[in-house]
Amino acid sequence: MTASGAALPAPLAALVARSRAIGADAALVVNGGGNTSAKGDAVDHLGRTRRALWVKASGGDLATGDERIYPALWIDELEPLRGFARLGDADMVRLVRRALVDPTAPRPSIETLLHAFLPATHVDHVHADAICALTNQPRGRDVVREALGDRWAYVDWLRPGFDLARQVADLAGHDGVVLAHHGLVTWDDDPDACLARTRAAVAAADAYLAARTSPTPATAVADLGGDDLDTLLLRLRGALSRTGRRVLLVDERLRAVADRGDRAEIASAGVPTGDHMLWVKPWPVVLDEPRDPAAVAAAVDAYEQRYAAYYEAHRPLLEGDIPMRDPLPRVALVPGLGGVVAGASAEDARRAAETAYHAGLTLARAKDAFGELAPLPESETFRFDYWPLELYKLTLGDPARPFAGTVHIVTGAASGIGRTIALELARAGASVVAADLDGDLLEEFSDGAAAEGLPRPAWLAGDQSDETVVAETVRTAIRRFGGLDGVVLSAGIGIASPLEELEAARWRRGLEVNLTSAFLLTREAMRRMRTQGIGGAIVYVASKNAFAPGAGFGGYSVTKAGMLQLMRIAALEGGPIGVRANAVNPDAVFDNSRLWAGGLREQRAAEHGIKPEELEDFYARRNLLHRHVTTNDVASAVLFLLSEASSRTTGAVIPVDGGVAAAFPR
Repeated sequence: MTASGAALPAPLAALVARSRAIGADAALVVNGGGNTSAKGDAVDHLGRTRRALWVKASGGDLATGDERIYPALWIDELEPLRGFARLGDADMVRLVRRALVDPTAPRPSIETLLHAFLPATHVDHVHADAICALTNQPRGRDVVREALGDRWAYVDWLRPGFDLARQVADLAGHDGVVLAHHGLVTWDDDPDACLARTRAAVAAADAYLAARTSPTPATAVADLGGDDLDTLLLRLRGALSRTGRRVLLVDERLRAVADRGDRAEIASAGVPTGDHMLWVKPWPVVLDEPRDPAAVAAAVDAYEQRYAAYYEAHRPLLEGDIPMRDPLPRVALVPGLGGVVAGASAEDARRAAETAYHAGLTLARAKDAFGELAPLPESETFRFDYWPLELYKLTLGDPARPFAGTVHIVTGAASGIGRTIALELARAGASVVAADLDGDLLEEFSDGAAAEGLPRPAWLAGDQSDETVVAETVRTAIRRFGGLDGVVLSAGIGIASPLEELEAARWRRGLEVNLTSAFLLTREAMRRMRTQGIGGAIVYVASKNAFAPGAGFGGYSVTKAGMLQLMRIAALEGGPIGVRANAVNPDAVFDNSRLWAGGLREQRAAEHGIKPEELEDFYARRNLLHRHVTTNDVASAVLFLLSEASSRTTGAVIPVDGGVAAAFPR
């Protein structure tokens, strides 16, 4: 069924089902890559029945995509292109788009002509690990014949496009084609037979490799964990954030490569297929001394220099004026740990890690089976790395978000101001650690953000006035996302009582929750930001009461005044390491807030001589703008103070109170 409920054409329905089966196996295609197609009849705008090709769109995901990622094209407008003597990339894209049944459909795969020129109804192209392992060594053609038999053709490396499509079409009499450093193409008129042929070829390659393999034993490497791991992540994130903030992900599966004695050789080989390049760059960096800060920094520096030299050496190959891509590595191989992978979000890093794992495993299998590697020449790697048709995929998906790559902790995030701040940070692309006492509400918040398509927040339930909980909160940010850029201190409780009637226990509890928790997280965050070395921002959610206290609310007002003084000290001490500290002073925020529960609303209403239900309007009438203050109003101010827009601001207090003259900062 289509998204609108109509029945799918039979070839398209079979294509979607077959593609999902392929996409579900990461050993066949990583991150939904590869491309598949089907041919069948369709009716054009004049009511004519014509032959159509459905092919995966560029950047589509085989594992999850429905019929919408398979644009239809008229085959009678594609087949004549096979007779051209040559066809450049730009013209190929233009002519392929002209053949679309629906001109507004997503751009078809780079390899659309390969699918169109083959006469079979169903065509699969996968980047199977085992197939790539067969071709990343010096005897690719002979090895493929030994592994798969004479019915399988072999094509030396050729970048996808018109020339490759014509070569593969000329081999249509074979059972399939192995593309060196690229993958496998199979076809059949029956969709199940096509899938079975793909799987059989990959199974034969697996068996061939297994029979030849003499595994290289891992060297004895001590596990990297505890404080050493935290320190490595912080220092590495600092080094990788020179060109923009990054989220880091640890993938222990890569230890199978990182602990090998020949890890440097495998790393230098880069990636087994150009299709991996988009996610992991030409090569990973190897951190042989992860506990040595100077060695980590030197390794990243050396990688940056190598990448810059690689770009300069091959710039004449560029098709147009394409600036140098980010010269810093996305993948680090770490003995005793595995891999550390960088991305704009946790999901982006996960995709890169998945690609890095399959790339590393494929090269290791080739080395163990054949004793040596024969990677693509660096010039060809560069041509793929800077290929406009491949870089186009980077423009797909969500628009850039201003906080992408950043990591923030928000306390009091289960409700009220804290929850809205955490949600708005996630909407802006940040990776968030939400902290509060209420684990059920935190889990609900995290699930809701993910359902909205946002980076899934991590969460930790516990009392932030407990040092061990605070340490675990910061550790969560480091272990889940690689470091820390900002902290929002929003946890708080209301303490309402005249001083003469205020019990010492309630006074102390207010200090613990509202002030001590802020101190503990400030201390822990500043220590980690110092190690990370790229600065940061701390925002204190204080209160209008810090400047203009109200009678009967002294226990609360004192803690918020103390919070402002803590902020000022943090600004003084954080300045030399680039850590900014600022505060917002909200007044009378009611939406989604639990602050007013437990009788506080009634107590404050009685203090002002009004009914409880009149309290919100009372606070709005008393400010200069006569406005209700919402959690979104506060969140906007907080995100400003966390952002680069306020990078020259520290030690400041922003009122978010509608204008309470008595609470003007002074």
